Order: sequence, then structure tokens, then C-alpha cells
Amino acid sequence: MGLFSQLFLFPRRPLLWLALLPLVAAAQLPLVINTWAFGKATETAWNTLQGGGSELDAVEKGCGQCEIDQCDGSVGYGGSPDEHGETTLDAMIMDGNTMQVGAVADLRRIKNAIGVARKVIEHTRHTLLVGESASMFAESMGFPAEDLTTHNSLSIYLKWLNRSCQPNFWKNVTPDASKSCGPYKQTGKFSKEEQNVLERSIHVQNHDTIGMIVIGQTGSIAAGTSTNGADHKMQGRVGDSPIAGAGAYADSTAGGAAATGDGDVMMRFLPSYQAVEYMRTGMDPTMACQKVISRIRKYQPSFFGAVICANMTGSYGAACNKLPGFTQFHFMVSNPTLKQPSEQIIDCI
Repeated sequence: MGLFSQLFLFPRRPLLWLALLPLVAAAQLPLVINTWAFGKATETAWNTLQGGGSELDAVEKGCGQCEIDQCDGSVGYGGSPDEHGETTLDAMIMDGNTMQVGAVADLRRIKNAIGVARKVIEHTRHTLLVGESASMFAESMGFPAEDLTTHNSLSIYLKWLNRSCQPNFWKNVTPDASKSCGPYKQTGKFSKEEQNVLERSIHVQNHDTIGMIVIGQTGSIAAGTSTNGADHKMQGRVGDSPIAGAGAYADSTAGGAAATGDGDVMMRFLPSYQAVEYMRTGMDPTMACQKVISRIRKYQPSFFGAVICANMTGSYGAACNKLPGFTQFHFMVSNPTLKQPSEQIIDCI
């Protein structure tokens, strides 16, 4: 007689129920889940785990695959040029067993941002390195210096200049940032209309940062992110991706989460940390993701964003904020019950 049959025939056997729980959980592990339909990244992470790699190895290789593939132009070199035409990278990786984090932001000349973030854990006592200093650290670790500009990123930049630098991230400046390029200076008059210019010009995308959660067979969790940031961002801007608790978060005693979307808004709410803490209380991953999205929407109704969540048993979910042109969110999952990395689609709330 099978275990499930025994449970129905002998429902008063609590020890049998308890004995079965680890078996049920184990069926969901290992797990790889990542934002957007970046299937090759999922496959790379899964194959890394199956080949004996650690959860951190899987996150690094999975996100690194997107950096190589320049996933939809939002990850890796040759995408999202800033207002001076330069592509810079942000990345973060977190070990849910030790709570160690390695991150880089505003990284120049180095293509493998997630790899550099891993080196921050392994070779420093710091958590986050930024700008030129991060690039110098990467070079000292053996990463080659390369030009991150491509014909495509240069074309994007030139077209932006020809549109009078629209859209951009300036406000309350002169000349009027909604009509012309800089250089800008602050203005004494703060116009509410001017403050809303960027919000009106937001272009909803169907792709963005890769955020990934990996849970191993024993329940160890790692998470990470990689991105080239916002199109036409101001030099020095850092979004949510390299910030622990914002871009991603992992705690092997509770779960993991990763966020994608408008990082300037989302980082203010630490959505990944909040989602993990909701799951710590026993909340279902889907509900945890939805609650995080609802919390942000209370203050920023029109924000663009989504969150993926997974608890330590391998259950997973996702949620996104519904906007015109963004009504569904696509993400990837791989676990033992799926024959191959599977694209999942959820309706936004």
C-alpha cells in the first residue's frame, strides 16, 4: 500500500503525515526560478546544479549566461546607454546560508558583472563596490577590460539625442528637461507638472533585469541579479538590482525573492526582503509576492514591476502590477516535476 493510500485509510497517523512532509517537499527541489522568459539562463543554472555545482555557482552561471546573451538588451554589455552614451552594469549575489552578499554597481569596462559580485564575497570583507573602484577591483581579480559599447547601444544613444534627450530623469531644472538636453541647473520654482514628466513618459517594457533564485536539494538558497540599468539614466545612478533586499534576497530558513521593474521606485520598499519575511510567517509564495506589489502600489499606483518568490520547500509564485500594455508577467521555472525549463505566465493584479 502506498503512502498516500495509507494517509486516506488511516488519517489519524500523525507520525506518518510528518514522515511524509519531507518527501513531498523534496519532490519540489532543486528549483531554479528567474524573471522573464530568459530560458537559456534557467537551463544554464539547472545544468550547473545537476553537474554538482553549488547554489551560488548556479546563480552566477545562470545570470552570467544572460550577460553573455545580452538578454533583451536589458542585461549585459551593449544596452541601456546612460545620458552620456556609456553602458554600465549592476549585479548582486547572495548566499542564504551565510547571509553573505557581494555586489557591484556602476561597473565600467567589465562584462561579467555577476562574476565580479561573487569575487566581492570571496576576496573582500565588503558587500558593495561601485564605479571606477569596482572596475579596478575586477581587473585585479583577472577580469578583462573591454568596451561595453556596441553599434546598437550607440544607435540608441544617438536617437535619444535627436529626440532632444527624451525621456530623461531630471526634474526641477533649467532648461526645461521635458523639452531639451542639458547641461541643467537647478531652478528655484518647483513645478508639480514638471515633477510628473518622467512618470508620463515611462515606457512599459516586456523585459528587464534578470533576477534568479536557486534552491538546492538540501534546501540551501541563493539569489542574484544582473542588469545594465535604466535607459538614459544619469551617470552614477544605481537602481535596486545590486541592493540586498531590494533586487533580490535569500534566507535558507525562509525563502528567496527577486524583483524586476522600475528600480528607483521599488528599492524604496525592499520588496525582496519583505516577501521573504512574509514567507517566514508561513504565507504562500504567490500571496507574499502579491502583498509586496500591493504595498508599493499604495504609494506608486502606476509603477512598473514584478516579483518572484520561492519558499524553502520549493513552492513558488509571482506577482506584477497591472498597467496598460503590461497585463501579464512571464518567468521561468525548472524543477524535478518539469521535463525542461518551463515558461510560466501570471496575470498582473
